[in-house]
Amino acid sequence: MTDGSSQGDPFPQIVDIHSKGEYPANVLSNLYPNEFELDGVRCSSIEGFLQSLKFRSARRQCAVCGMSGKKAKDTGHRKWLWKFTGNLYWQGKRIKRESGEFAQLIRRAFSKLGKNPVFSEALLATEGKKLVHSIGRANKRETILTEAEFLENLDLLRDELLASRAEEKDGPDAPRASGAI
Repeated sequence: MTDGSSQGDPFPQIVDIHSKGEYPANVLSNLYPNEFELDGVRCSSIEGFLQSLKFRSARRQCAVCGMSGKKAKDTGHRKWLWKFTGNLYWQGKRIKRESGEFAQLIRRAFSKLGKNPVFSEALLATEGKKLVHSIGRANKRETILTEAEFLENLDLLRDELLASRAEEKDGPDAPRASGAI
């Protein structure tokens, strides 16, 4: 599958998420300053939130959550011990990187991020398109959020936003297609 860009297609079928990409790819980047709140903590970007998980101190976490872009990435980059221990932290609680608890925390963060109108509009603009993150990593010991985890959370959130939009358009009592013929 090609993205169509070589033929000058203004609507490529693939959206490669990258901070230096064009809309909506740039807005969906974890570095983009999409604010959200999780458990009473204001996060300036998903990157700030992800990098904050490397810090044990809740106070330091709040400070890192308030960062976006390269500043957030660089702040967390110096914290590498988690790669060996698998230990991350949220609000003073240790969470194992490869645990279900970690996956649930990430899912909750993306759910809150989906309430940001700029982010949700960009994600909805990708309807019918395949999301990719070609600069992402696959190994859970190399990155706080793998490419697969990032894309899975975006796909789930996009499905929820599309369903919510359809319900708003049709009303909550509108009949739903059953899939039966």
